[in-house]
Amino acid sequence: EVQLVESGGGLVQAGGSLRLSCAASGFGWDENAIGWFRQAPGNKREGVSCISRTDGSTHYADSVKGRFTMSSDNAKNTFYLQMNNLKPEDTAVYYCAVETAVSQCDRAWYSVALYSYWGRGAQVTVSS
Repeated sequence: EVQLVESGGGLVQAGGSLRLSCAASGFGWDENAIGWFRQAPGNKREGVSCISRTDGSTHYADSVKGRFTMSSDNAKNTFYLQMNNLKPEDTAVYYCAVETAVSQCDRAWYSVALYSYWGRGAQVTVSS
């Protein structure tokens, strides 16, 4: 059974930092891409970042470039999203997701429909 479990969310002041973790299990690791998404109340789910398991290359939404960093610990089957210089507009539920049977992040990595499995999400709240 595929499982993705996010952790590390919380409440932080603007300018602060948080690190989200995504513990994954139940599927093969050779070829897939992992994405982080977020959804604020009343908004559509949007792509935040993607990492390719094969070469570790990453992609980011323009809104988080230079502030967020995605990484992976293959030995632990865990993926991270380091979020620095957080802003109130970063407030959302953050989800990790996996796109299977691909060697790297898709050109349209930010498309929700590409991802087969999702975690339940972690709340991130940034106060001004």
